[in-house]
Amino acid sequence: MKELLTYIVQSLVEHPDEVSVTERKADGETIYEVHVADGDMGKVIGRQGRIVKQIRILMRAVAQRKGKKISVEIMD
Repeated sequence: MKELLTYIVQSLVEHPDEVSVTERKADGETIYEVHVADGDMGKVIGRQGRIVKQIRILMRAVAQRKGKKISVEIMD
């Protein structure tokens, strides 16, 4: 899961080496925190949050097939 999210985000940004994804557990849910370079934040979020919304939908679908519950957060 973490590798898939990292691959997706690295494909979107100009500085893929600065992408980091951390994983933490809270209340039976896995939370993935995505950190990107300052200039790449807009590319990951997209206009009106469309790109990050689609990333979240995709990741939740993959997690659901595995019987897990996840969320994706874009960190400053």
